[in-house]
Amino acid sequence: MLEPQIKNTKEENYELSLRPKNLNEYIGQERIKENLKIFIEASKKRKESLEHVLIYGPAGLGKTTLSHIISNEMNSNIKATSGPAIEKVGDLASILTNLEEGDVLFIDEIHRMNKLVEETLYPAMEDYKLDIIIGKGPSARTLQLELPPFTLIGATTRIGLVSSPLRSRFGMTYKLDFYSNREISRILERSAKILKTPLAQNGTLLIAQCSRKNPRVANRLLRRVRDIAQVKGTGRIDDKITRLAFEMLEVDKKGLEPADRNLLEVLIKKFDGGPVGISTLAAATNEERDTVEEIYEPYLLKIGFLQRTPRGRVATKHAYEHLQLEWEKNALDI
Repeated sequence: MLEPQIKNTKEENYELSLRPKNLNEYIGQERIKENLKIFIEASKKRKESLEHVLIYGPAGLGKTTLSHIISNEMNSNIKATSGPAIEKVGDLASILTNLEEGDVLFIDEIHRMNKLVEETLYPAMEDYKLDIIIGKGPSARTLQLELPPFTLIGATTRIGLVSSPLRSRFGMTYKLDFYSNREISRILERSAKILKTPLAQNGTLLIAQCSRKNPRVANRLLRRVRDIAQVKGTGRIDDKITRLAFEMLEVDKKGLEPADRNLLEVLIKKFDGGPVGISTLAAATNEERDTVEEIYEPYLLKIGFLQRTPRGRVATKHAYEHLQLEWEKNALDI
């Protein structure tokens, strides 16, 4: 049920080590940070648990990191799980009854929770009470358990799939936006110091430009460039070794990887640039629909290579130009 907090692979351990531990270390999302500092300080002065928090946005922007920071700032323990992992009401009951006062419960992919489990969560969020039905039929009875005050932090990439009743029970809802190149550069500089890797300014700027405005992608690229710099160079990351690394990794100047380019090429070459339904596009690229919607699409929409229309997805003129494909005169010029 509860997912382990410490992951096993070295790559995942690196990711954990690069995560900031408090709001002062957290770079970007300034308005959210300012609000959280005030609300956390107020809760601590009242000696109360922080109100429940819902965080949404594309993958890799820091939802999990921010959740752990909130726990650290509140001097609380955090227990983490995910929506799909809570299959039955009994699973949720086991988690909730093991919480202590002031604990933070982090539920990732909260939009994927079972409906019955979600409804059981409502009184726990509002009144810190858990209603358990014992038995079946006419002899069934309800047992109400008191829960210690706790903070639920939900994270989702699909805010539209979070039901209105659940969404309304969160005291704070925050959307994480894509980061600027300047913010990504600061994150890279911090990460390079932690990894003890020499990083030239021109190398920082190049990685930042190709990071898809995403800290997770930026740190992943930094580690890969570091590997190539140690084997193919002196260990120092500059623009020359970064360009070599990106050529080997097949990352282009916009940060697009082979899967991104394949999706655009399929859309343009097989479907004349669209419009095409998302399920059809996913099938044509041998990808899961969720992968297309949550991993590829947000950034392609952000940089203007893709557009959603009532009839489906459409490749824009910018996508044609980037892939150096001919823009048809009769195409939908967006």
